[in-house]
Amino acid sequence: MYKFEMTRPTTIAEAVAALSSEEAQALGGGQTLIPTLKQRLASPEMLVSLTGIDEMKGICVDDDGRVCIGGGTTHAVVAADTRYPALSALAGQIGDPAVRNRGTIGGSVANNDPAACYPAAVLASNATIVTNARDIAADDYFQGMFTTALEDGELVTEVKFPVPEKANYQKFVQPASRFALVGVFVAKFWDGVRVAVTGASEEGVFRWTDAEAALSDSFKASALDGLSLSGEGMISDLHGTGDYRAHLVKVLTGRAVSAAA
Repeated sequence: MYKFEMTRPTTIAEAVAALSSEEAQALGGGQTLIPTLKQRLASPEMLVSLTGIDEMKGICVDDDGRVCIGGGTTHAVVAADTRYPALSALAGQIGDPAVRNRGTIGGSVANNDPAACYPAAVLASNATIVTNARDIAADDYFQGMFTTALEDGELVTEVKFPVPEKANYQKFVQPASRFALVGVFVAKFWDGVRVAVTGASEEGVFRWTDAEAALSDSFKASALDGLSLSGEGMISDLHGTGDYRAHLVKVLTGRAVSAAA
């Protein structure tokens, strides 16, 4: 590690002010940033810890029936909440107890790791990402591997999830990291089905639109018969080829539909 300063604001306004410096970087649960600092892949002069901001913590339901989760809420708290069961189950599969008690939903969504679990839930649920400056629809938010619509100094203060009629998340775990080798979140709403995939594509989380169309007509695993994805553009590494990941997407989508139904 190297020398840096740290500040711990207690309000969103204080955090935004602290992040106005080009040398400052936000620190949520630190599950990605701290290892990055240890490897000297990042070297901010100032870390702005978000753990003291109470207005960014907690879970509630708004007037539209959406489950609203503060950006500073830990995975463990999400896992213990029962108002969106599929999302709670997803949170309970993240990392290990140490990670779940430190990592936050806001940090995960802001980082947009291509193998993280939350982006699949956000995209499949058609959630809204709330920042200190604006509301961003999920379809507009994720813009590629580790890339989002967030601008400099913008914080994820809350994520608002519409609760579908049925939903399920299936994760093929990479056992060393506990990240998703492939993860699929299926959400059935009254007006159609959304399917979001994480861990598979070089472009990060994406929607499998062919599966969405088929499942909107018939919400059964058999509706996926005849569909397939190309391994081109999928991540290929020592854990699995692109073709293998493409195959897993279809298998896990079918399992998610069966479990949800």
